Amino acid sequence: MDDEGFRQLINHFDYSWKGYRRVRTGVKRRISRHMQQLGCRSIEEYLKSLESDRGLRKQFDGVMSVSVSRFLRDRALWKLLEDHIVPEIARANEEKVRFLSIGCACGEEVYSFKIVWDMVHARLGCMPELKILATDINPDYLRRAQEGVYSKGSLKEVPKELRNMYFTYFRGDDLYRIAPSIKKGVSWKVYDLLTEPLQGDFHMIFLRNGILTYYAEELKRSAFRRAVDSLASGGYLIIGSHEELPVDHKDLLRFRDQRYIFKKVVTSTPPRNEDTKVMV
Repeated sequence: MDDEGFRQLINHFDYSWKGYRRVRTGVKRRISRHMQQLGCRSIEEYLKSLESDRGLRKQFDGVMSVSVSRFLRDRALWKLLEDHIVPEIARANEEKVRFLSIGCACGEEVYSFKIVWDMVHARLGCMPELKILATDINPDYLRRAQEGVYSKGSLKEVPKELRNMYFTYFRGDDLYRIAPSIKKGVSWKVYDLLTEPLQGDFHMIFLRNGILTYYAEELKRSAFRRAVDSLASGGYLIIGSHEELPVDHKDLLRFRDQRYIFKKVVTSTPPRNEDTKVMV
């Protein structure tokens, strides 16, 4: 597949060329394989097949998904979470803390948060119950996340002490398995923020290196509004370190002038008590 055909697909489905430009080689290979599986010899045939079959369109969205992640990626963020944000959230919510990862890919981000939570727990002693919902549009990524097995490269930013505490190394395969205690308590769900409603008062939402990078402006704005509306009063929204908010939001304030950490303005309305849900 050449760039012209790739641009045709991107423009048709409101993806962002800027977001895909650097990662397009692998994505184009996956698209070519998908076209071969469907017997499509041209972009026009492929588009016709995708438009006429919702199941195939879902497959295409999975083909377009990009998993570029590793444990504790952007160390400054995780240091702020460990030293300031997680302790603050834990103290403000005595019974339960709800965490949502949108576009969790293969789970590195979710398990990184669980590790930081565990480290804060060891320091503070008493912590509220942690409820985690991890979502992605690609079911293959979620299966890999639930397996919890990773290559050495995924852990290159994890200090040796933490590797020894939270991972088991399989020398023959050069792989690491996440500790069972860190896997516990995570709910995994296939979910698309672009098309499906989202309900709940989440105390923290990770929306990193996904929708705000790979989609066109109109789609980003509507999806982003869904995420903000589901953030609890006083809750935190984390985006990618190189991403920007699609629109200005008066109810979001930057945390300590960090360009990718936002806190929702505290309101007088009390949070709901029921468990949060992704409605599908």
